[in-house]
Amino acid sequence: MVGGIYTVLSTRAATLKQQHGDKLIFIGPDVWSGKENPYFAEDTNFHPEWLTYTAEHYHVYIRVGRWKIPGEPLAVLVDFLPLLSRKDEIYGHVWSKFGVNSIAAYGDYDESSMFGFATGMVIDSYYHYFKLTKKNEVVAHFNEWMTTFGAFYIKENLPEIATLFTTHATSIGRSIAGNHKPLYDYMNEYNGDQMAYELNMVSKHSTEKVAAHIVDCFTTVSDITALECEQLLEIKPHIVTPNGFEDDFIPKGSTFTTKRNNARKTFRKVAETLLGYELNDDVLFLGTAGRYEYKNKGIDTFIESLKYLYDYHDMTRQVVAFIIVPAWAKGARPDLLHSLNHPESKLYSYNRITTHELHDYYSDNVMGALDWFHIHNQVNERVKVIFVPSYLDGKDGIFNKTYYDLLIGLDLTVFPSYYEPWGYTPLESVAFSVPTITTDLSGFGQWVSAIPQGIETGVGIIHRSDYNGYEVAKQIAYMLYQFSNADAKQVTAIRKKASAISKKALWENFIEYYTKAYQIAIENKNKRQKIKTANV
Repeated sequence: MVGGIYTVLSTRAATLKQQHGDKLIFIGPDVWSGKENPYFAEDTNFHPEWLTYTAEHYHVYIRVGRWKIPGEPLAVLVDFLPLLSRKDEIYGHVWSKFGVNSIAAYGDYDESSMFGFATGMVIDSYYHYFKLTKKNEVVAHFNEWMTTFGAFYIKENLPEIATLFTTHATSIGRSIAGNHKPLYDYMNEYNGDQMAYELNMVSKHSTEKVAAHIVDCFTTVSDITALECEQLLEIKPHIVTPNGFEDDFIPKGSTFTTKRNNARKTFRKVAETLLGYELNDDVLFLGTAGRYEYKNKGIDTFIESLKYLYDYHDMTRQVVAFIIVPAWAKGARPDLLHSLNHPESKLYSYNRITTHELHDYYSDNVMGALDWFHIHNQVNERVKVIFVPSYLDGKDGIFNKTYYDLLIGLDLTVFPSYYEPWGYTPLESVAFSVPTITTDLSGFGQWVSAIPQGIETGVGIIHRSDYNGYEVAKQIAYMLYQFSNADAKQVTAIRKKASAISKKALWENFIEYYTKAYQIAIENKNKRQKIKTANV
């Protein structure tokens, strides 16, 4: 589950399953050894002899079953850990064969690469055991740099298979942006290889760049990332495959209303318990969420915008902004939990901001920014900020609701991203009829509109560049002010417009781009096979 990639794959599966049935197979890492896997239902009756064949001939161990998502596609889990003992041998071979520089690898590179290599072995085993031939149009689709070693394996050992590689964000582009370097104004001057050395990203960049060049079809998720690929990876994607969404889990009718009311009650209860005082009946609940990429996700700009709300002296509504970003947290705060369970017992603490305990309050960016802007959640402050530094998986200890079960209760969301190849968080927001504010540096924002637009359209889009953070924060504050002054009829209209936008992004409208990508891969595979035959 790496950011929005999990959402891409899991929501796309149902539509692809309708088209391809059990010819659609997902491969994932078997990392739940000794524990129940909540996402996988094993099927021991699925060709057990193939599992034995794979173990004997490839020395990797697999399990087969169903991925427990809508569509329930076939899934193969592979234990890649035994390959770690061979990683130097594999790295050396891939270097000599393709020029991938793994010498500077660190962190998650080893496990990702060995998993990717194992997926190639699984595909190879499946192809040969089930006696597939060139007449079978087989496509292997690898997502993000973590799986690229699978593409290298297939390219060398099974050229009869068409290969695709999708980068959801270039590793070096994300790193440039995250290191406070001007990515966009200076884009045409960057050299990806040189920046990889400067930012210690050599191996990840190398495997991503090589994969983009050797596969039969290279894709990315938005026009803005396509430009990034062309400059930093030195190759133009064959096609842009925008990220779709499925709304089958969005509540309908009275269930929607009930869930929204329950979410708002939960927000109010936690907020009032943490703050130590009651909120107004018309309080405005705002939210931002995502990975803790402080600058890239625009968390810094969001916090700054809240301070500018005080410039609107005629704004009377209270605002409670929830920053839902998993951080280095110890767990639920025992004192807050006790007060939630015993309403008669008030919370006595100087910390009126975080719902969970942090390991290091003083080095945390959000805490530092709130202190810098003097946002301390005093009773007389119109704007309150509550930091939720935990995954909302329904078992966080404080809310005990999933992110989606809480998102539905917000009035408005803000995602002022500086680096956002697509942007599932604003798309998820409008799917729940929650209007959102984002920027034209997100793929989703660009897809909604080529020009900036106001919050009255359901998605407020603000122009963002390398150096206009102040102006972006001021515009966010103005949109928040406008929304706070909207009457009930206007808010209903805005919510309907937000929901309508999400309908246009359903996979049924976007899957055609993947169909085209698979066709491109097969056509290019056939071309190179003809060239190879002619040379022989």
